[in-house]
Amino acid sequence: MNSPTLENNRVRLAPLSLENFGELSHIAREKNLIQYSPSDIETFEALEHYTTIAINLRDEKSAIPFIVYDKQKKAFAGCTRYMNIDWKNKNLEIGSTWIGRGFQGTGLNSEMKQLMLDYAFFTMDFEKISFRIDERNEQSKKAVAKIGAILEGVLRQDTYLLNGFKRNTCIYSILKDEWIARNSK
Repeated sequence: MNSPTLENNRVRLAPLSLENFGELSHIAREKNLIQYSPSDIETFEALEHYTTIAINLRDEKSAIPFIVYDKQKKAFAGCTRYMNIDWKNKNLEIGSTWIGRGFQGTGLNSEMKQLMLDYAFFTMDFEKISFRIDERNEQSKKAVAKIGAILEGVLRQDTYLLNGFKRNTCIYSILKDEWIARNSK
């Protein structure tokens, strides 16, 4: 499957690959950067494994992983992806998103999500986009609510984290009609 490059004035989302993932190794080492995620990225080897899994999922047509480049700061900032793609039912998730602390709170994440939502709804013709967020991650919950995602419910104790903690996962989603209405105002 060909992975698109999504781009606006602020951010470029290019296909994540074994050729470019190393650009993120210094960011991935930031302490507790993805503390609410079940993934491990803190060493070069762990980041390479993470990337290999993402590429395998892309090859299986169930994910499209991106490397994030912040045009304003002229630097690679992190990763994101479409995942758990259900082509038949036109549903997917945006997740496995992480950006370095120096990029957080700058508007970069909102720009990324705008690009991804527009592309999924209008180019891929999907009808529902979901986000899975650790119940304790207030920053991420506020961010998806700000772009119009609605809390559907909480999956209780459904995902183990690296430290053995079993988290509750909040499911948020946006429907295509809701996205169109929100962006036509």
